Amino acid sequence: MFELIFTSCDDSYSMIRHTRQTDEIRGAGAIECWCLHGAVGSAGDWREFAAAMAADSIASRAVDLWRFLACEPMSMLRFGEALNAEANDAGAGRAKRVLVGYSMGGRLALHALARADAPWDAAVIVSAHPGLEDADERRARLAQDAGWATKAFGGDWQKFLEEWNAQSVLAGRPLRDADASARLVMRRREIARSFVDWSLGAQEPMWGELGRIKVPVLWVVGERDEKFHGLGQRAVSMMPQARLAVAPSAGHRVPWDCGEWFAARVAEFVRASVC
Repeated sequence: MFELIFTSCDDSYSMIRHTRQTDEIRGAGAIECWCLHGAVGSAGDWREFAAAMAADSIASRAVDLWRFLACEPMSMLRFGEALNAEANDAGAGRAKRVLVGYSMGGRLALHALARADAPWDAAVIVSAHPGLEDADERRARLAQDAGWATKAFGGDWQKFLEEWNAQSVLAGRPLRDADASARLVMRRREIARSFVDWSLGAQEPMWGELGRIKVPVLWVVGERDEKFHGLGQRAVSMMPQARLAVAPSAGHRVPWDCGEWFAARVAEFVRASVC
């Protein structure tokens, strides 16, 4: 059994509020995209996308997901509640909010969108899995992610990154430069915790919840990402206002494999959906 031991905060919600400074905010205006990064990712991963959105007069907030795990365990259900509370708190006077989530961030976004208190006007879900339906597959995934957690928390950091990026689904290419990846070691505790709390194996299947998401949704997959292409097709068929967009020649990491295409599609979708 894998277990992580952490110190806790006296007031976890106050800590979350305090550490919002680690989010990256670009621009201001009537529309803002809240962007959730993937596993072993960072808010900085969205900088090129944020710059493209700003050029189209769309503001962005790249959320540092690791701050939610800094004090204590947080389930995906609790994350959805906490993110919606933040968006409502930060949204005074703001007209429109679009939730953008990639991979792990996409799964977390679904938990926020499916809640009755969801404050989002639209959403973009990229390369996300609504959940494993087979109990054996979930147990196997939990065991696999426990191994990743052990490597992230106590193993050689560079070796961990190399093994992570070597996965076939990620096409064997790093997402960011070596220096930026190396700096993530400062968040290794939270990254390790995410493999436990936010494991796909720990996630209750959300297929039955997708119909609760009433806002317009752009579900994005890469043309070469066959598994997630199939998942995306099934997911959009279960939501009242969703459509699938397939990025040409892209794999799992669509926002970075096909950055200009992705930014253009998101801008078009946002303008058509919330303006």
